[in-house]
Amino acid sequence: MAPVSVFGATLLVSFSVFLTVVLGFGLPALLNAAMRMLGLPETSVTECIVVLYLVFVLCVATPRLPRGLVEDKDGEGAKELEEFHSDRMKVIQLDVCSEEQVKQAVEYIKDNMEDSERGLWAVVNNAGVSTFGEVEFTSMDTYKEVSEVNLWGTIRVTKAVLPLIRRAKGRVVNLASMYARMGNVMRSPYCISKYGVEAFSDCLRYEMRGWGVKVSIIEPGNFIVATGILTRDIVASTANKLWNEAPSNVKEDYGKAHFEHHMGLMRSYCNSGHKDVAPVMDDIADAIMSKRPYSRYTPMEPHWWIRLQLMTHLPGAISDLLYF
Repeated sequence: MAPVSVFGATLLVSFSVFLTVVLGFGLPALLNAAMRMLGLPETSVTECIVVLYLVFVLCVATPRLPRGLVEDKDGEGAKELEEFHSDRMKVIQLDVCSEEQVKQAVEYIKDNMEDSERGLWAVVNNAGVSTFGEVEFTSMDTYKEVSEVNLWGTIRVTKAVLPLIRRAKGRVVNLASMYARMGNVMRSPYCISKYGVEAFSDCLRYEMRGWGVKVSIIEPGNFIVATGILTRDIVASTANKLWNEAPSNVKEDYGKAHFEHHMGLMRSYCNSGHKDVAPVMDDIADAIMSKRPYSRYTPMEPHWWIRLQLMTHLPGAISDLLYF
C-alpha cells in the first residue's frame, strides 16, 4: 500500500489522458468497423463514451442483480437465525492449525445435525492473520506462520468438511483478498498465503462442478479500520521485532532511515479503508444463499477495483511504473 509518488502520480495522470485520447479515437473506429460488419449504422464519439461509461457502471457501480435465493424447506431456519438466542446456533472454538481440533469440530457438526445424510450446506473459511515487512526483514518462521493460518488452515478445514458439503450440494466460501491477485511492497507473507487461497479455490471449483457444489472467493479491499487487523500498537511491536531480528548486514544495507520511513507508512494506514464490514458480510451471504453465486466477489472501493484491473491486465512494465 505504498503511497503514489509525484512521479507515479504524473504517470497515472498521463496514462489516463493517453487512455482517454486512445478511446476517444480508437473506440469509435472499432465500433464503427463492428457496425459495418453487422450492417448497422455507424456510431458517434458521444455514443462510444456512453457505452464505455455504461461498462464502467456495470462493473463497479451497479448493485448485484438478483439471482434468486435458496429457500429453507421449513421456512423457519432463517427466522430463528435472525434471533440471536436461536437454539439452532452452535458455537465451537477452533484452531484451524490443529488437525485434531478440526477433526473434533467435524464430529461435533455431525453430532449436532438433525440428519447427517443431508450433509452440511456451507463452510466459510474466514480465519486469517496479517503482517508486514520487506522480504529481507521477514523471517522464514513468519512466512510459515501466516500461511499456516491463511492457506493451510483453509485447506485443512475445507478437506475435513467437504464430504458433508458434497452430500448437500452446498457451498464453499473462502476469504481471500485484493492482495490475492496483486502484490505490494512489505506484504509478501500475506500475499503469498492469499494467492494460494485463490489457486486452491479455483482448482476446487473445477473439481466440485460435477458434484453440484459452488465455490466462491471473497476478495475484500481495504478494511483495516473495520476489522482492527492493523493498529498503531501492532505496527510498533512488529517494527521492533523486524528490526531486532534482522541480520546485521541487512540493517546496515537498508539503514534505519529507510526502515523508519516504511514503518511510518504502515502507521499511516491504520486509519484507512472501510469503516464497516457490511459489504463483505453481504457478499458472504450472497455466496451462501444465492441460487447462482459468483465465483469471485470484490467488496472494495472503486479506486482499489480500478487498480486491481490495471495491475492484473496491463503489462507488468506499465503497471509497475504506475504504482511503484
